[in-house]
Amino acid sequence: MKIKFLGHAAFLLTSDSGVRVITDPYKPGCFDGGIQYAAIDEPADMVTISHDHDDHNETKINGNPIFVRKPGTNEIKGVMINGIESYHDTNQGKDRGRNIIFNLLIDGLRVVHLGDLGHELSAADAKKIGKVDVLLVPVGGFFTIDSSTADKMIEMLSPKIVIPMHYKTPKCRFPIATLDVFLKGKEALNKGDEIEIKTVDIKENMQIIVLDPVK
Repeated sequence: MKIKFLGHAAFLLTSDSGVRVITDPYKPGCFDGGIQYAAIDEPADMVTISHDHDDHNETKINGNPIFVRKPGTNEIKGVMINGIESYHDTNQGKDRGRNIIFNLLIDGLRVVHLGDLGHELSAADAKKIGKVDVLLVPVGGFFTIDSSTADKMIEMLSPKIVIPMHYKTPKCRFPIATLDVFLKGKEALNKGDEIEIKTVDIKENMQIIVLDPVK
């Protein structure tokens, strides 16, 4: 499986058989120019949308994809998907609404995208999510969990690979923290904009991998 970081919370996951999944695609220029990443032109077979905010819910995606935006279990083109309900805030969704965490089984690896998670997960939430090989976790705070809460969620979910997302960059003008805040005191590997992962590559100790947005 290949994982390419498109920007913000959008990733392109490509299976060994060529099935392409895009997570939380953004609408370029949304929120009065808060998102400056270029339009996503990669085609997809499936698109997951964690919640209905414009920096996560673009539907103008090439390839005539199937959109998955509800909790529950599905199988699409050999990809198993489990959507778990959560919230975009610490007030059970009363402030920013609900959020869906997606656990995708691709090529024997479980990739979990936390969307715009805005609160600490409970032990019951973690049990619903299940095994995590690769965790795509927001770290910028303000609209999502911050770096310290992300650390707690990483410890709870015990992923083998952590890839941070949803942080401030020159193309994201939101009032959120930069990646440096999350990485302070941690070891991380920079792998450019894309990484290929196979089950044999999974190490015993957790790795933090930084991907550069391509857009």
